[in-house]
Amino acid sequence: MLSSLSSTISRLNLFCPKPSIPHSLSSCLKTLKPQPIIPRWSCLHSLSTHSTSRLSTSLKPQFDALVSKDDLVVLGIETSCDDTAAAVRGNGEILSQVVSSQADLLAKYGGVAPKMAEEAHSQVIDQVVQEALDKANLTARNLSAVAVTIGPGLSLCLRVGVRKARKLAGSFNLPIIGIHHMEAHCLVARLIERELEFPFMALLISGGHNLLILAHDLGHYIQLGTTIDDAIGEAYDKTAKWLGLDMSRSGGPALEELAQEGDAESIKFSTPMKQHRDCNFSYAGLKTQVRLAIGSHNINPEIPISSASSQDRRSRADIAASFQRVAVLHLEERCDRAIEWARKIEPSIKHLVVSGGVASNQYVRARLDHVVKKNNLQLVCPPPKLCTDNGVMVAWTGIEHFCMGRFDPPPPADEHEDYVYDLRPRWPLGEEYAEGRSEARSLRTARIHPSLTSIIQASLQQQ
Repeated sequence: MLSSLSSTISRLNLFCPKPSIPHSLSSCLKTLKPQPIIPRWSCLHSLSTHSTSRLSTSLKPQFDALVSKDDLVVLGIETSCDDTAAAVRGNGEILSQVVSSQADLLAKYGGVAPKMAEEAHSQVIDQVVQEALDKANLTARNLSAVAVTIGPGLSLCLRVGVRKARKLAGSFNLPIIGIHHMEAHCLVARLIERELEFPFMALLISGGHNLLILAHDLGHYIQLGTTIDDAIGEAYDKTAKWLGLDMSRSGGPALEELAQEGDAESIKFSTPMKQHRDCNFSYAGLKTQVRLAIGSHNINPEIPISSASSQDRRSRADIAASFQRVAVLHLEERCDRAIEWARKIEPSIKHLVVSGGVASNQYVRARLDHVVKKNNLQLVCPPPKLCTDNGVMVAWTGIEHFCMGRFDPPPPADEHEDYVYDLRPRWPLGEEYAEGRSEARSLRTARIHPSLTSIIQASLQQQ
């Protein structure tokens, strides 16, 4: 990984020669609505490997003085999985937010089918981006920059968003900011809770990710725990499908609703990884327990919950409630230990951010609120519409990094259709905490890109 990172940075610096200060200040300034002065582009710290160059230390103070988060107008584009999203954040507020859901495809296939998801993104991406601009009463000419998710996620889906972002940025000579999907879930809390300062802890939970991190600073994260197999959101969706629930609005909300009718103590599922004293997660075994319980209760998943008998519905509700209790108990236990570890590293932490699609679940929020209060911390959860995948979190994270001088220059307006995009389907957010290495099954490590933290830290060391 180190050799890969070294070659990446050295190779990319060749793409972006450092401008002289007079030239950069005279030619890279732009007047935007409402006439803030900010640099159009410069070869600064980039989140994309196409341009990981250094901002001149003598230029940096002038850059910081010119850029205000509330002055920037940034379009965020998100297509990492099954939602096509775009939003504009500017003038100190969210100007627009548009999301096109693939709920019908989820219901049809019982989950995300990458090729179908890519086609769905391609069909609506132009409309979603245009609607975001229209709702903000802006055109692309009013933008300061374009931010787009480049990973982690499904390669086929990521490509649709990156292609659109680069086409738009190239056409209007706009800087482009490559965004880490999980960092965006983490940082959107700072948009909602303005008093949330680094360092803080974050639990990021979604269909594809379970991640416990210590956020030292923007772009500097320590991974305290992650999933060794399946994420909690995927376990919710699979359990919902096996129980015959309506998947048109995704399995999680449907299962949470059914669980309210059941007895959470009726089925004694085992809590995952009790024997492992780390902060990693596993939901594959719990899924197996659920399937066995469904079989023992003679539940036919082909019969929808709406057609089930009262006794059958009761059995399904008991399984849903028992699953949810143990699935969330696993989160609670891991968070408890992670807080202990984090305080050894950063005794000053005061907040636990919980974000990602599963953070919309009210039972999850209530149980984790109990954990943080027991540990004298404060729980910060974005509103549900900002927990699921959205363009606001991408735009805001783009603004955070832009203000640090981390962005790429505008792509060519006539970029060749065979251009190979910088996509990172498997991209760690932070470096693994040494004491937290799992003794359980080895994590999959093939084709993993160097972490966001390692890229940024290596770039800073070159200054």
